[in-house]
Amino acid sequence: MLRGDVLLAILGMAAVTYLCRAGGYAVLRVVRPPPFVEAWLRHLPGPLFVAYVALAFSALGWAGLPAVAAVLLAQRLSGSLGAAILAGVAAIWALQWMGVA
Repeated sequence: MLRGDVLLAILGMAAVTYLCRAGGYAVLRVVRPPPFVEAWLRHLPGPLFVAYVALAFSALGWAGLPAVAAVLLAQRLSGSLGAAILAGVAAIWALQWMGVA
């Protein structure tokens, strides 16, 4: 059984998370961001993705280099973050299955 204080903490965090996300949408409906901010938001997924790949690479070391190459190749050929993520996950899985990573 879940304790009351834990349940209250979870519900409070969920409410704050929802309000932060909904608040952003509400503000952007009323206020149009400047062109610089719009361009920044359009290009934000790429740097975030690179940060995730770099973190995984730093955790795996040089053994993860084939997975990084698979991610970069999939991104370059397809232009899709989803395809690059799948290629990276598949490469990591294969490296672990072979006992390399």
